[in-house]
Amino acid sequence: MKTKLFLITPPFTQLNTPYPATAYIKGFLNTKNIESVQADLGIEVILKLFSKEGLENLFKVSGLKISVGEISDNSKRIYALQDEYLKTINPVIAFLQGKNPTLALQICQEDFLPEASRFAQLEELDWAFGTMGTQDKAKHLATLYLEDISDFIVECVDDNFGFSRYAERLGRSANSFDELYDVLQQEPTYIDNLLLSILKERIETIQPTLFLISVPFPGNLYSAFRSAQWVKNHYPNIKISMGGGFPNTELRSLSDARVFEFFDFITLDDGEMPIEELISNIENPDYNSYKRTFLLEDGIVVYKNNSLKHDYKQSQVGTPDYSDLLLDKYISVIEIVNPMHRMWSDGRWNKLTMAHGCYWGKCTFCDISLDYIKIYEPVAANLLCDRMEEMIAQTGENGFHFVDEAAPPALMRALALEILRRKLAVTWWTNIRFEKSFTKDLCLLLKASGCIAVSGGLEVASDRLLKLIDKGVTVEQVAKVTRNFTEAGVMVHAYLMYGYPTQTIQETVDSLEMVRQLFEVGVLQSGFWHQFAMTAHSPVGLYPEKFGVVKETEIIGTFANNDINYTDSTGIDHDKFSFGLKKSLFNFMHGICFDYELQDWFEFKIPKTKISPDFILDALHEEEDFNSKPTAKIVWLGGKPFVEHFAKSKKGNSWEMMTLTFHDKKESFSIQTNKNEGEWLVEILQKISVSNAKIYTFQEIKKDFEMKLEDFELFWYSKPIKTLREFGLLVL
Repeated sequence: MKTKLFLITPPFTQLNTPYPATAYIKGFLNTKNIESVQADLGIEVILKLFSKEGLENLFKVSGLKISVGEISDNSKRIYALQDEYLKTINPVIAFLQGKNPTLALQICQEDFLPEASRFAQLEELDWAFGTMGTQDKAKHLATLYLEDISDFIVECVDDNFGFSRYAERLGRSANSFDELYDVLQQEPTYIDNLLLSILKERIETIQPTLFLISVPFPGNLYSAFRSAQWVKNHYPNIKISMGGGFPNTELRSLSDARVFEFFDFITLDDGEMPIEELISNIENPDYNSYKRTFLLEDGIVVYKNNSLKHDYKQSQVGTPDYSDLLLDKYISVIEIVNPMHRMWSDGRWNKLTMAHGCYWGKCTFCDISLDYIKIYEPVAANLLCDRMEEMIAQTGENGFHFVDEAAPPALMRALALEILRRKLAVTWWTNIRFEKSFTKDLCLLLKASGCIAVSGGLEVASDRLLKLIDKGVTVEQVAKVTRNFTEAGVMVHAYLMYGYPTQTIQETVDSLEMVRQLFEVGVLQSGFWHQFAMTAHSPVGLYPEKFGVVKETEIIGTFANNDINYTDSTGIDHDKFSFGLKKSLFNFMHGICFDYELQDWFEFKIPKTKISPDFILDALHEEEDFNSKPTAKIVWLGGKPFVEHFAKSKKGNSWEMMTLTFHDKKESFSIQTNKNEGEWLVEILQKISVSNAKIYTFQEIKKDFEMKLEDFELFWYSKPIKTLREFGLLVL
């Protein structure tokens, strides 16, 4: 019997772009000629719910609750305005799908959309939208309108609803399966029924033999179980497997047999080989070889990893395949005015990975003991570019989000050179470590290839804690790297952390001061504070005594085990800093309130900062070294010059000179040299042009010069070369 696979991402993840896990797996299955269909049921449920017909049904259901009794004035208002919502919902969704751009003018007049409580924040945000265009402002207003409807759904229909998560509470730190199991014994909710009606239609059409459910986050877990439950009840012969980020981190010590009333298998880590082995087991019941798979045997949960086959190399897994997904139906929203979060929720991005795992792999708060981070394997730049070109052809989109743990600088350089050599017009962004390899020239190269943003962990802006985290960077270094990116025109977002074990109140205050200075000098454009969470697979979770923390319990739950409750030896209540840190950051991102005392952000007494007010400014004044290493790669991003000869005379002597005029995208500029140096320069610029496959080192260029001319150093540090360095002569 030939296996047919159906892969889904259950509700809900992002609204603007598909979560890539099923596309990765489908791309792999294509290399094996295994038939598969994929669906993002999250976007399908949202589109069914947020439609004229969907809202008509919704208001009928909610009518019951409203007639029975106590609901807020806000929900009463939305219910009273239901005709306005029914009239506007389809045009607004089409607008957010990019199909109805002229509606922006109507939306911005602010008498088109019905408004409830979410619009109350508009006064505060007016100044934040000063520089925004009509389309962006309309997107934000339309987002508030959808959030109003969402508030109504939560209060009157289904309190588990959320745009990018569903019943997330049931998945977070669910050491026991009891609560989730009990909820699954109840009647499906209104949202569940929407999901199940879509699922029913798909299962009947596709008739799969293996149903794969990818669960990336806690907010997908409940609907994954609901989907599996329905298929088990109606099609008991279909085998069901769960994989993805949630089981990879949370379910590694699973022992509750009730989970297998819903699923036949749960696989961990990279999915390709485990899925291939599942197919072999389904096609041949005597096969009995599994890769990293939980299943039930004689009523007991067993973990089988007896397959002798190795995982596939990154070069063998194929190109992610987005076919079957409703790419033109995703909706772009602008929830908050954080520039990086906006990129998450606005626009369609093709997702790719530059490298499997993390090349650093040391940060003590991170799950570095797990294979998806521990096993580092980069993909060759030319293969990455092949995949990018395939995906552009398939999706019609040339925006890429590289979803790496931390993209390796050398590979980013190679990828940028390959993109430029192939003359691809792409837009891309990724996650990095702020390490010193990101020189001014490398940042300029990345920008030239289409890189528009990077995000990286500054974590705790304190050198003592960065050392404890084993981050491998200092605050000073972070400042220089963020400056290099900013000056190249690449937006920088910093992940910030508070409440790390043994962090003192003084260090939290000093950390905030560092962040304030980074924004004030303009080298950081976006940031977000996260409170430290201790996870089971991180060095802090594995060896808490080394970090001055004590686990609350050593008992391992029978279901999810990742987040660990602990007590810190300092006894500090880090929660209380949350509001002040986030509020100050919101203002810094808008370029205001730098002159406020740090105390102004908190309603309790904090110590004065010990950081010098010019710490970051002083760090940035240190000049970058211009000395080129012999192995440095020399690349010319510009074009061919126009050459003019002229004679120059002084004290009766005359010699030949050259003017080289260059045109770059924005302006034209000229340099002058003597004839011999000019001729050599024209020739070498052609050789080191970014469009050539061969890349020359500094040593090779020096040798080439010295075969024909004298005193390379004098020439290399002369004014003409300095000018070229400003316009795209890069030392990498």
